[in-house]
Amino acid sequence: MTAHLSRRSLLGLAGLGAGAVLLSACGDDDGGGSATADGPQTINWWHIQNTEPMLPVWAAMAKEYQTAHPNVKIAIQPLENEAFKTKLTTPTQAGSPPDLFQSWGGGVLQQQVDAGLVKDITDDVKPWVGTLLPAAMQPYTIEDRIYGIPFDIGMIGFWYNKDLFAKAGVTAAPTTWAELLTVVSKVKGSGTVPIALAGKEKWPGHYYWAYLAMRVGGLEALQRAATDKNFDTPEFVAAGERLKELVDLQPFQKGFLGAEYGSPDGQAATMGNGRAAMELMGQWAPSVQASSSTSKKGIGDKLGFFTFPAVDGGKGKPTDAFGGGNGFAVGRNAPPATLDLLKTLLDVDHQRRSAATGAVLPTAKDAADSIKDETSKVVASTLAGATGFQLYLDQAYPPAVGQQVNDSVAELIAGSKKADQVVKDITTVAKSQ
Repeated sequence: MTAHLSRRSLLGLAGLGAGAVLLSACGDDDGGGSATADGPQTINWWHIQNTEPMLPVWAAMAKEYQTAHPNVKIAIQPLENEAFKTKLTTPTQAGSPPDLFQSWGGGVLQQQVDAGLVKDITDDVKPWVGTLLPAAMQPYTIEDRIYGIPFDIGMIGFWYNKDLFAKAGVTAAPTTWAELLTVVSKVKGSGTVPIALAGKEKWPGHYYWAYLAMRVGGLEALQRAATDKNFDTPEFVAAGERLKELVDLQPFQKGFLGAEYGSPDGQAATMGNGRAAMELMGQWAPSVQASSSTSKKGIGDKLGFFTFPAVDGGKGKPTDAFGGGNGFAVGRNAPPATLDLLKTLLDVDHQRRSAATGAVLPTAKDAADSIKDETSKVVASTLAGATGFQLYLDQAYPPAVGQQVNDSVAELIAGSKKADQVVKDITTVAKSQ
């Protein structure tokens, strides 16, 4: 997993540290052992919602569960996402993961499944999993078996400044790649930076290449590449060539190659301070724009959202979505109550409480009515109508492949690699796995 996981944790950028809050004492790393359903049980729960607003929400839900189930203790360990990844290494290498722990699904979960570290929970969740959005379940479903449950789901799309579009004479959001390039030229001609990009962190750039590959080759092309371990195909080369068309317009802010995502002069702040017309980012963008801006309020109702445009002649559907979210996997030694706790966290009432914070786009279908922010409602409704879903490539593929995608696309954007070399480099790493 890569350093950008904070973007998916929807926490903003400040962390309270690895041991910020503990509910009960943190248990041993041996999972729940072989506890019986009625006997005393301790659930070791590791999550990355280690700041407000979700930190106290999870704590309150755990306390309520313990009150209703006196035989159950819940030991919560909130961790900043990088600290989580580091700390998880020790118990997983020992074959004893936490009972309930953060997961983004995809290639990392596949490795955990292959190592026998997580439970197959298909039969356990069958009675209620139908209440969740099907697209949200895809990253946690491996060979038709379920190994994790998502509590949050979102998608990547273009966030734009309505006032800056109007200033450039842009009256409608682009629906094709050619139209997007035209919008970029118009915005630049009006004296405004068209697109904010955190070039230093690499992961934001991979969104462009991944979406273009989806639009050019369809979801099947990405799935086939994973199976064949081959990205050296016309579809992926074309994705790079289309991205090069954008790069050639020099659409990004000055110094973008050294820019971070959430720093005071980074991508989110550039948008939040009204200094760029667009950014390609996930559902957390409005909150990070606001928290990174000078005013701490962002651009408010000036912010709009549109989906990644279609590519003329491409095989992909413009209604196919690219993104991901947060979820939980259940450790191999988890006590019986863990699955009941998971069910409780995902019921409609608890999902509504999570959604009301503004930090979570719920996966429970009937909890969508608790989403307050208007732009978040647009994202949720777009995702609910998605015809297909692709997880972030640096999560969907094995970690080494995902990292190479980020690195190679960053080189293409910087101008040091061409489209055909990018796919060869990624293929080399894929075949080595």
